[in-house]
Amino acid sequence: MKLFVYHTPELTPTDKAPECAIAVDVLRATSTIATVLAAGGEAVQVFSDLDRLIAVSEEWPPEKRLRAGERGGAKVEGFELGNSPLDCTSELVQGRRLFISTTNGTRALQRVQDSPNVLAAALINRAAVVQFVIEKQPETVWIVGSGWEGSFSLEDTVCAGAIAHSILEKTHLSPEELAGNDEVISAIALFSQWQNNLLGLFHQASHGQRLLRLHCQEDLKYCSQTDVLDVLPIQQEIGVLKRG
Repeated sequence: MKLFVYHTPELTPTDKAPECAIAVDVLRATSTIATVLAAGGEAVQVFSDLDRLIAVSEEWPPEKRLRAGERGGAKVEGFELGNSPLDCTSELVQGRRLFISTTNGTRALQRVQDSPNVLAAALINRAAVVQFVIEKQPETVWIVGSGWEGSFSLEDTVCAGAIAHSILEKTHLSPEELAGNDEVISAIALFSQWQNNLLGLFHQASHGQRLLRLHCQEDLKYCSQTDVLDVLPIQQEIGVLKRG
C-alpha cells in the first residue's frame, strides 16, 4: 500500500485515479457529512454548482430533503443550512437527504469521484476511515485536502497526518514504506507536533480565524475532536455518500 497526500484538489494527478480516495475538509464539509450520516441522514449528495443543487433537489419531496450551502464560510441565502455540523441534529436530518455545496470540500470530492472507493474523512471519524483502509489494503490511497480556494490549509493537512499516523501504528509499516510522496511525511510531522492541541492549531489556521470572525468557535471545538463518530461516509453512486 502506498499513501499519497495532496494539499488541494488541483495538485492531484489528472491522468490516473487511486484505488481509494479520501477527501478531507475538516472545516467543515466532511465534518458535516460525517455528522449528518451519524445522525441518521439518508445520504449526502455533493455539488460544486448551487444552481445544479437546486435543480436536482427540487425532484425530492420537501420533507425528504435539506439544502446546505456555504460560500466564504457563510450560509447561502435561501438554504436551510450553511456548513455547520452542529446544526445537523438527528431531529432535523433523520431520514432526509442533504444536498450540499461548499466553497472547498465539495470540489475535493468531485475531483476524486471516479475512484472505486471514495471516502469522506474528518478528524471526528478518523478511526472508521483508517479501519476501512486497513481492511481493504488498497494498492494506492490518496488523501486529498480541500485547502482554501486552491491553497494549502493546516486543518486538512493535520487530518491527513492523523490518518497516516494511525495507519502506520496499526500496520507497523515504516514511513518510508507507506509514503508515496513527501507530503505524507510532512503531514505526519504536523500531526505529531499538534496532536494534543488540535484546537490550538485551528486557531492558527487562516480558515479557523475566518470562522472565528463569523462566531463559529463551537464549530472549531467540535471539528477538532478525534475519533468521536463511528461512521464511514462512502460514495455509493457518483456524488452520493451514504453510511458504509
